Amino acid sequence: MIRTVVLDVGETLTRDDRYWGAWADWLDVPRHTLSALVGAVVIDGRDNSDALRLLRPGIDVRAEYAAREAAGRGERLDETDLYDDVRPSLSALRAAGVRVVVAGNQSPKAGAMLRALGLPADLVVTSGEWGVAKPEPGFFERVLEVSGAPAAQTLYVGDHPANDLVPARAAGLLTAHVRRGPWGHWWADEIRERRTADYSIDSLTELVGIVKT
Repeated sequence: MIRTVVLDVGETLTRDDRYWGAWADWLDVPRHTLSALVGAVVIDGRDNSDALRLLRPGIDVRAEYAAREAAGRGERLDETDLYDDVRPSLSALRAAGVRVVVAGNQSPKAGAMLRALGLPADLVVTSGEWGVAKPEPGFFERVLEVSGAPAAQTLYVGDHPANDLVPARAAGLLTAHVRRGPWGHWWADEIRERRTADYSIDSLTELVGIVKT
């Protein structure tokens, strides 16, 4: 029985279009160029920030992030960034008696913006607020602290094999891979073949059926 569903944020709940578009504009390169480089690092199984390093070797990503914020061109997040199935799916999970937690690799500012959206979730928290990020085991230790259920009754939902699925399974959680975004699509077949995840879904609406089985 699944008592708690914990969901990643980027390319699970939210589209990354605005995120990468803003970086391209800040670095003064065509958005298509950065998008293509994101695809390249996905194929290589590299960290997504490596796309920025390919554009600007030696870039200090944290320093550039701070500079963007200081210039008033920092993170933005609103209702239009959510995938269409997010609100109805999270609401249906809660109606089914499941605890819903949102926990992903985002900044404290992103956490505040997500909470301001009033998502139908029991808790919204980010790695920046916890001080530990995926794929570190400590992140999933925190997940279990807030889950309210044992690992075997907690389902972690995400798109990224290395950041989401592998470390979540190592922590004893059940896992669901969502075929969404570049990582979700590119690694989908390998995830299914190697059974990296307990479940593979194309939409968050499928989660309700999973928790009711």
